[in-house]
Parts: sequence; C-alpha cells; structure tokens
Amino acid sequence: MSTQSTLSTRQLGSAGLQVSSIGLGCMGMSEFYQPSAMNDDESIAVIHRYLDSGGNFLDTADMYGVGRNERLVGRAVSGRRDSVVIATKFGNVRGPNGEFLGVRGDPEYVRDCCDASLHRLGVDVIDLYYQHRVDPKVAIEETVGAMADLVRAGKVRYLGLSEAAPSTIRRAAKIHAISALQTEYSLWSRDPEEDLLPTIRELGIGFVAYSPLGRGFLTGRFKSIDDLPADDYRRSSPRFQGGNFQKNLDLVETIRGLAERKGCTASQLALAWVLAQGDDIVPIPGTKQTRYLDENLGASAVHLTEDELRGIDAVLPPGKASGTRYTEQGMKGVNR
Repeated sequence: MSTQSTLSTRQLGSAGLQVSSIGLGCMGMSEFYQPSAMNDDESIAVIHRYLDSGGNFLDTADMYGVGRNERLVGRAVSGRRDSVVIATKFGNVRGPNGEFLGVRGDPEYVRDCCDASLHRLGVDVIDLYYQHRVDPKVAIEETVGAMADLVRAGKVRYLGLSEAAPSTIRRAAKIHAISALQTEYSLWSRDPEEDLLPTIRELGIGFVAYSPLGRGFLTGRFKSIDDLPADDYRRSSPRFQGGNFQKNLDLVETIRGLAERKGCTASQLALAWVLAQGDDIVPIPGTKQTRYLDENLGASAVHLTEDELRGIDAVLPPGKASGTRYTEQGMKGVNR
C-alpha cells in the first residue's frame, strides 16, 4: 500500500505544545541500530524528506552517539528552525568512549546538559526537554525544579519525562507542567495501558511512543537474528534472542496477515494501531532510509475501525510478546 502522508497535528499536554501526529526518532542515525550503515548525509536527507512531507517533530538525546546525533539534527534543521519542534533529553551519563556511567538528575547536571545540548544543536531554545531516565538518588522535585528554571531562563519551552512511574509523574507535575511522557509503546509493548496512560490523562499530559515498531521487529523485515549485523544493539535484546525470536516472529506474521487484509504494510498497521489509541499519543518511529520513512508516514492514512481494533486485541492482547523489552539491568532503569 503506497498511502500518501496526511500528517495532522496533535497536542501534547495542556500547556499548548503542538506537534505532527507522527514524529521522527533520530537515535538510530547515530548509534545502536546497524551502526556500520550510518551515513550523516543520508540521515539528513531523511530528516529533510520528513520536514518536506509536513512533519515537524524530531526526537534526539544527548547520549545518542555521545552528542553526535544532536549535532546531526542541528545540521539538518539549519535554516529551517522555525518550522521544527526539537525534543532532546538528558540524564543518561556517557563517558568519552561511550561507556555508560549511570543516571544523573542533580540540578547542576541538568543545567550543564542543557547548555551543551543547545550548543550541539546550534539553537537558542529546546522545544521539549526530557529527563531521559529518573535518577533514584535525586528527588524528582529537585530535577524538575531545575528544568523549570530552564523554562524561566528561556532555554527550554516545554518539559517532559521518559520512563517515569505514575507516582513520580504526579510529584513532577506539582512542580511544573509536564507536556509529555515518553515511554515504549507498541503492539508488543502495551504496559503503559495499565497505569501510565490513565495517570497522564488525568494530569493532562501527552504521550510520546518510542519504538512503536518494536525496534523494527514489527516491520517483518527480520527473519532470523542473522539479519542483524554483529554490532547491532538489538542482538542483546531479550526479544530478539533464542526462542523468543521465533515466538515473536509468529506474532509478526499475524500482524502481516491483518495488514494484507487491510491493504497496508505491517509497519503501517502497527503505527496506525498506536495512532488509534488516542489523539494524545504521538509515535516516533525512526529510520535511516527515505523509503521506510515514506512507508511510516503513510500510516497516517490508515484508519482502523472499531471492529478491526477489537480483532487486533483478540489476537495480540497485552503481554503477548516473548521476552522483556530490555535486559535485566536495563529494566531496572525504567518505570521508576
């Protein structure tokens, strides 16, 4: 199905942030996914294609490529800053060689990270600034208080949290308006439906769904683990390992069958499903190739009926995926 992109606008939170209904995740352009295939010029062409197609919402973070991704996004938006909503994040600490050094949320670190991100992006203000992971050693009130200072200083427009638990979100929202919560959400990661979505809807916070295509698995492009390069991060993901791979592959075949009947691709069906979960939800699929970008944006023209949504729920209920979404260590950093 070569659906034509018809991107609408959705509001994230009650503070007025307006973004495209489908964003563009830029992480894989600089690290983690098929790193040997990284090409900055091609990635910038993808970003330009996205913007030319009516999209405006770019997602990056200071840790992606240890600053490389922010510099890439900065290059891509040069000369068209006014038509772009830039979201970036702080909190995951990386060393000079890329080593992971933990999580920080202390006020001094928040301030330093913001200044560094502004410099790498080459902009005067960050539209949406997230705490990437919650620091259990620092009260969320302190971290969000420092983030709120950045808003007052004119360096940040809107605030967000990523992978925060409902109780943490409630405490944060008392300090400053939170416009968005970013958490993994897709047909095979439906945990947010239990507590997170009800909480943020009560508080007037929007939801940004990362990995809406299951780190690419839901596209149907992977038939075995050998389809991934040796240096691809996903090889260490539990859902891509051992017996989980085949079980999840069977799940993708179900999605593919549903998509064929709908006249769209598996990717488009998976994204259309996320879009149908509420007008306050914005998926941010990532890609390094324009053909996959065009396919993803085409999901905006795929409209699922109530009967179709019930049918998807019947064959793909919550908890259907095999394996956790991160390693045991990685799971300790989410929903806290």
